[in-house]
Amino acid sequence: MAFRVGIFGATGYTGLELVRILENHPGLEPVYLGSTSAAGKKLSDVFPFLAVSKYADLVLEDYDSYPELDLAFLALPHEVSMEKVPELLERGIKVVDLSGAYRFADGEAFRTFYGFEHRHPELLEEAVYGLPELFREKIRGARLVANPGCYPTATLLALYPLLKEDLLEEDTVVVNGLSGVSGAGRGLKQQFHFPEMVGNAFAYKVVGHRHTPEMEFVASLINPKGVKVRFTPAVIPIDRGMLSMVQVRVKRADLLELYRETYRNEPFVRVLNSPPHAKVPRDTNYCFVYPAYDERTGFAVVISAIDNLVKGASGQAVQNANLTLGLEETAGLTGRLPTLT
Repeated sequence: MAFRVGIFGATGYTGLELVRILENHPGLEPVYLGSTSAAGKKLSDVFPFLAVSKYADLVLEDYDSYPELDLAFLALPHEVSMEKVPELLERGIKVVDLSGAYRFADGEAFRTFYGFEHRHPELLEEAVYGLPELFREKIRGARLVANPGCYPTATLLALYPLLKEDLLEEDTVVVNGLSGVSGAGRGLKQQFHFPEMVGNAFAYKVVGHRHTPEMEFVASLINPKGVKVRFTPAVIPIDRGMLSMVQVRVKRADLLELYRETYRNEPFVRVLNSPPHAKVPRDTNYCFVYPAYDERTGFAVVISAIDNLVKGASGQAVQNANLTLGLEETAGLTGRLPTLT
C-alpha cells in the first residue's frame, strides 16, 4: 500500500517536477495538490500538458484543505514553509521542505541572508539536512528533512571527498556556478524572458548569495575546520541544468581514485574521466563529478553537474522521502524520469 503524500506549492517548477517524478513511483501516492493561485481547478485545466498524467483530474486546493497524509512536500516560499512545518508535524505528518526555512541550526543566517526572523527555532536543531550521500542515516526516520539548495547540492558533492579526508591546504574555496533559467522559478522577471536570455549570460548576487552560508554550514558538519566559500553564480541560456566548478589548493594529487572510492556505492553519483556537460544529468537524479589536479598550481579543480530541478530539488526530495518512510532509497528515481510535456 502506497504512502499518502501531499505537494504544497504544486504549481511551481519544483511542485510540478514532484508530480512528474511521482507519476511512476511504486510507494508514494499524491492525494493532495496545494495551490493558492489555482485552488478549485483541476491540474489538467491549469496545465493542459498534464492531461496525460494519472493525476490530471486531481483538484488543486488551498493550503488549509489537506487530508490525512503520511508525508508532505513543501515547495513553498521560505516564510510560508516556516509557518506550515509546525502545523504539519503537530498532525503527525512528516515533512520534506524544499525551501530554505530549516537548513540552518540557528536563526542568525535567516536574519542575515533571508531577511526574516525565524519564528520556530526549536525545530531548527531537529531538522536534518537532506543530502543523503552525507547524512543518510540521520535522514532515515526523520520527521523533518530540510531539502538542500541546488548550488549547495552540486558544490558539496564536489567538495565532500576533500573535506572528509582533510585535504584542503587553505580555508577559502572558490566556487563558480552556472544555472539554467528554471532556477529563478516561475515568477515573471524581465531578465529571464526568452528574448533577454537567448545568446546571453549574466552573473548575479556576486556577494552575499544565500546559498553561500548553506555551503559553509554543511562543510563545517563534514569537517569541523570548515571553509570560507567565495561563490559567484551565473545564469546561462538553458532551461534546466547546473554546473558547479570548485577550485582549492589541496595536499593530494591522485584525486580521481579518491573520488571513485568515496562514491563507489552511491546510487546517484557518477565519477567521470572528463568534465561533464550541463545537459548530461538532464531529467535524472544523478550528480556527475569530475576531479582534476593542476600540478603547476597545486589546485584541485572539481566540476559537478546536476539537473537543478531534480537532484537539485524535487528528485532529491523524493530520495529523502524514500529514506524517511523506510522505502528503497532509489524508488522511482533510477534512469531518466518520465516526460509529461
